Amino acid sequence: MLLLAIDTATPSVAVAIGDDGRVKGEVRLACRRRHAEQLAPAISYLCEQTQVGLAQLAAVAVGIGPGLFTGLRVGVTTAKVIAQALRIPVVAMPSLDLVAYPLRHAGRAIVVVFDARRHEVFSARYVPVPGGVQRISEYTVGPVAELVAELGADGREVLLAGDGVEPYRDEFATLERADHAGPQWEAPSATALIELATGRVEREEFTSPWDVLPLYLRESDAELAWAARR
Repeated sequence: MLLLAIDTATPSVAVAIGDDGRVKGEVRLACRRRHAEQLAPAISYLCEQTQVGLAQLAAVAVGIGPGLFTGLRVGVTTAKVIAQALRIPVVAMPSLDLVAYPLRHAGRAIVVVFDARRHEVFSARYVPVPGGVQRISEYTVGPVAELVAELGADGREVLLAGDGVEPYRDEFATLERADHAGPQWEAPSATALIELATGRVEREEFTSPWDVLPLYLRESDAELAWAARR
């Protein structure tokens, strides 16, 4: 069973092709908001190198955020168009989960943080469980200071991951029981998306393409500016 995985929730483009849960090839590009220009060529290159045609796909898996508005629209729209054209289902997964899952052996709570700009972050908290991780919070967006205060009050030892940690390292450095997972865990893993999505397809836990929506959590800068002008 061949799957195409796409995530564009962060400033990176991540694409992978998997066969029965095993990754045949993966491309990750630090595109810096050039998702529209880089996603389609990345998919084409990956198909060529793995010798997998789009017509062979059984499903498309896509990270739905939260994250950058433009990036999310590019990734989700591309996944929906491919799935509609091929008449195959989509597996939609929150992108924060795709950072937490590879850290399931960390032996402590995991807090995934994406930079939401304006000194705010998208975040979610997880704990390791047999075979994966379990989310123990809602997907949230809010001020960095608010998240730091909540983690400090909780007091448990945590591992911080995601591209929202480094920009606010001084704030997170005030936490006594928190470590940074490192730059290799800043972006969602397309490999994790392949593994998790394969299980869902096998259990027929997928979605029709037209029902897939990005997980925005807040209005875009343009929408906020328009509301302010009105």
